[in-house]
Amino acid sequence: MRIGALFNVFQTIDEVTAEIQGYADAGFASAWGSQIFGHDTLTLLALVGSRVPGIELGTAVVPVHPRHPAMLAQQATTVQEALGGRLALGIGLSHKIVVEGMWGYHFDKPGTYMREYLSVLVPLLRGEPANFHGELITGVSGGPLAHFTQPTPVYVAALGPAMLKTAGELADGTVTWMTGTKTIGSHIAPKITAAASAAGRPDPRIVVGLPVCVTADPATAKERIDTELAIYPNLPSYRAMLDLEGATTASDLAFVGSTEEVTAEVDRLADAGATDFTASVIGDAEERDRTWNLLAELASR
Repeated sequence: MRIGALFNVFQTIDEVTAEIQGYADAGFASAWGSQIFGHDTLTLLALVGSRVPGIELGTAVVPVHPRHPAMLAQQATTVQEALGGRLALGIGLSHKIVVEGMWGYHFDKPGTYMREYLSVLVPLLRGEPANFHGELITGVSGGPLAHFTQPTPVYVAALGPAMLKTAGELADGTVTWMTGTKTIGSHIAPKITAAASAAGRPDPRIVVGLPVCVTADPATAKERIDTELAIYPNLPSYRAMLDLEGATTASDLAFVGSTEEVTAEVDRLADAGATDFTASVIGDAEERDRTWNLLAELASR
């Protein structure tokens, strides 16, 4: 299982560059950024990647509703060229409260929307033309996009059974958040892998993001995690994953404890079927240093 990191998108470009350079120097396989309410993450990765070589850079994730799949394909292909083939494109539906409440788009039939979106996006990213007329999305190209580097892999933020089936059949894997180890092993990995196999596709990549903290004070660390991540248990898609895990709060999913305890949790995640662990490190300065040092050791195994 590869070790990566979720970087802080609420920083200046220079600060993000320094953070990702640190991950690259420590031997991390990848660094992933969210598309929230700051930088445009794809543009940010193009800029940072020109300064930091080697490390894979991913989006976790770009919401699909504000960008037509043909436009996202063009942007991603451009960033892929800028990065010399190091881009991992994670996409997702976001949440109804954002899509309808903040952007004014309809959030009807989200599963259908994602399947149709991929039916346009994926061919274009593979150097093929798009000619799709769906219920919700139309995407027709005059031919393939100009490609100057390798095709861009697509990872879907898939949690429910229908989305996992779509991701397995049409995409290259999934990128998750707020989904615990037990649920990865019993729900995410088997369903997406079965869908990929039935479609004649390779085993999917399963990129798992979770909070982590090496600490001598687990109670305080868990309280900090629950405070910083308080919104997530209230979002329906994540609430469903917490319920599957038998968890109540974000800290119930987190890897918290001694070096030995956190190492054991990381190993259990690998055994559950995750191909990548992307760490979201939360804690005070000393805890963060301890955690990053451990993750760097695990990355070098």
